[in-house]
Amino acid sequence: MSDVLWIKIIGTIPAMLWVAFAVTVFFTLRGTLVQQMVPRLTAVRALGVEIELAAELLDRAQDESRATVTATARRTALGRLEHAADVLRGGKMLWVDDRPEGNARLVELFRTVGMHVDVALSTEEATPLFRRRPYDVIISDLDRDGDRQAGIKMLRVLDQYGIDVPVVIYTGRFDPERGVDRRIFAATTAPVELVHYVIDLMERARLGPP
Repeated sequence: MSDVLWIKIIGTIPAMLWVAFAVTVFFTLRGTLVQQMVPRLTAVRALGVEIELAAELLDRAQDESRATVTATARRTALGRLEHAADVLRGGKMLWVDDRPEGNARLVELFRTVGMHVDVALSTEEATPLFRRRPYDVIISDLDRDGDRQAGIKMLRVLDQYGIDVPVVIYTGRFDPERGVDRRIFAATTAPVELVHYVIDLMERARLGPP
């Protein structure tokens, strides 16, 4: 074999060594890289599934309500749900209503995005719950068991125990001309609006007032 050929062979050795080194490093670290990437990919997929289910639940809740909603308002609410996933996850909600079957879709929606939701049928049932557990938001109806002021009376109980939790009134019949109590953050008959209010309150609880 000629000296020129040997020189060429020797000259390729460093490049071959770098290739071998790169291949070795890749196969050595591949398992670690995959392990780091899989949780992120799984989280993204899970979030997609959650939002897809939330969209279905929101649509069903909207169909069951008397309120009308535009396609734009629906898309906006779902977009906020997706972007506020980290803010909502782990949030604590108390829902007080003597007819919980009417709120089942929305309760499931908020649980789907990671919130803890307790349900009470009356102020008497709700009182030991909000005295024992710190909630981020309370959702309540107004009329219960023939008492058109039941929701307002619950606010007085909150004051009595010094519990400063924002309250959203969600009811099928709400007349703003009857007045809104100072303790009420908002009132609505529309599922889409309720989603916005809950996100607003959770952002305030997590991030502080704007």
